[in-house]
Amino acid sequence: MRGPARQERPAEAALPIGAEKTARVRAMFDTIAPRYDLVNRLMTFGLDQRWRRTTVAALGLPADSLVLDLACGTGDLSRLGYRAGYRMVGADLSAGMLAANEQPAPLVEADGACLPFPDGTFDGMVCGYALRNFTDLGATLTEAARVLRPGGRLAVLEVDAPSSRVLRAGYDIWFTKAVPVLGGALSDREAYRYLPRSVAYLPAAPALRRLLLDAGYSGVGIRPLAGGLSQLVLATRTGTP
Repeated sequence: MRGPARQERPAEAALPIGAEKTARVRAMFDTIAPRYDLVNRLMTFGLDQRWRRTTVAALGLPADSLVLDLACGTGDLSRLGYRAGYRMVGADLSAGMLAANEQPAPLVEADGACLPFPDGTFDGMVCGYALRNFTDLGATLTEAARVLRPGGRLAVLEVDAPSSRVLRAGYDIWFTKAVPVLGGALSDREAYRYLPRSVAYLPAAPALRRLLLDAGYSGVGIRPLAGGLSQLVLATRTGTP
């Protein structure tokens, strides 16, 4: 006798691109904004705060420098920037995230590929866990370079994948299996199923370095944090300040 037919798992839907991605990212972050910070702390065991401090410190700018927090979300990097003595401005695609942002920085709702600031406005820029959420990463990096002054500093915090086989196995289980369950219990399950999959948008280090060079940066450095659980990307706007 033949046993019961095995049910195939449904294939994952293709990741959105273009205008569909922009709309989906905006709606998703509007939805998860109220508990975004809580889920971040739990899913990184609080390590994200250490990595954010490292990111702000890596700017190495004088006090009173004007710094843009791109894709600022609820304002974690802006708060740390204020503590470092910087004047902060926040920009984000999601109105929901901006509504949940309690930092005193001026806030602007804007797409990263079309920022409402004059050329060379900022001395520095930080961006946390957002590269893979931009619809056109190349255009966004070019626009970021436009609003940075020559010699301005860019510091980006982003996810990574550990090089250690053992660490990578645990990371994969946690990030792809446990995080969606945790996010579903506390916030929105579909959003936290999508976020681990969205890592596929992120270029490998050589391609990301090339995008930054083509966008108008020099001195590009990419280094792993905590064995590759996250990565820090640093670059300097070309030209003489």
